[in-house]
Amino acid sequence: MAPRIAGAMIALLLPMPHAAAAQEEATPACEAPEYRQFDFWVGTWRVENSAGGEAGRNRIERILDGCALQESWVGAGGGKGHSYSIYDARSGRWHQTWVDDQGRLLQLDGGLEEGRMVLEGQWSGPDGSAVRHRIGWGPLEDGRVRQVWEISRDDGESWNTVFDGIYIPLG
Repeated sequence: MAPRIAGAMIALLLPMPHAAAAQEEATPACEAPEYRQFDFWVGTWRVENSAGGEAGRNRIERILDGCALQESWVGAGGGKGHSYSIYDARSGRWHQTWVDDQGRLLQLDGGLEEGRMVLEGQWSGPDGSAVRHRIGWGPLEDGRVRQVWEISRDDGESWNTVFDGIYIPLG
């Protein structure tokens, strides 16, 4: 078979691109409004505890062409951690993975609840027992953000606040 004829036959066997696929490639991947639901947290912050003392500094930035958020935390006591947050269009939920300089991993899932981002996950306590975590972030009218972190040792029957802080914008 002549090379030109063989090439034409192969071209006929290859799938033809559809208009929808071409449009999908031309549209940025993370343009849906859901990807912007957590943008109120983007910024560089001084974080205060409920007593008004400095808890640490945090920088949250959009990365990967706006598809994810990266958090870089430095606590007032020197501890460090990072998280990555992303909206998962397939599940319709937000996901966050947190890691820190103590080798801890916390994976959270959730979404917007009455204007607040609320994510939950489970972490093993020092004795191996299950500890549920629920963290909520909400924008305040003055541009600050309030974060409330709660834990439950009875599978969500009762919750205790372990951190109630205010994010104050820097610069």
